[in-house]
Amino acid sequence: MKVILLKNVDNLGEEGMIVNVKDGYGQNFLIPNGAARLATKTAIKAQLEERRQASRKLNKKKDDALALAKQMSSLEVVIFAKVGEESRIFGSVTAQHVVDGLAAQGITVDRRKVELDEDIRMLGVYTAKVKIHAEVIAEVKVRVEPEEVTAD
Repeated sequence: MKVILLKNVDNLGEEGMIVNVKDGYGQNFLIPNGAARLATKTAIKAQLEERRQASRKLNKKKDDALALAKQMSSLEVVIFAKVGEESRIFGSVTAQHVVDGLAAQGITVDRRKVELDEDIRMLGVYTAKVKIHAEVIAEVKVRVEPEEVTAD
């Protein structure tokens, strides 16, 4: 009997696959437990159409992510920090600072998607990597400048 898997099944296949199984296994276990459905011509057509649409959506998301990455690569995030001796800043620049800088430029990113290659504890220009999509990583310039001190 042919069935379409609705879930990943160990030693059988992944979700969306059309597989041959013994009649008893399909009728008594897979179908009642919601792990598969009978692979009729109509069900197979519907499954292929769902795959096609899912693939189209994934490609669209990836294209959008590539466009955003291109836009982000041209941006520079400027962070002002209090400075001590030898151009060392008090504390360090974190991913949240980068996220806030991007938000000020109209780009919303999750803090957990931002990766700094090193701890930023001095003035200068650094690179932050932002994971936009599973296959797309954007690099953003981060420039740390001294905070201007105003006289009291």
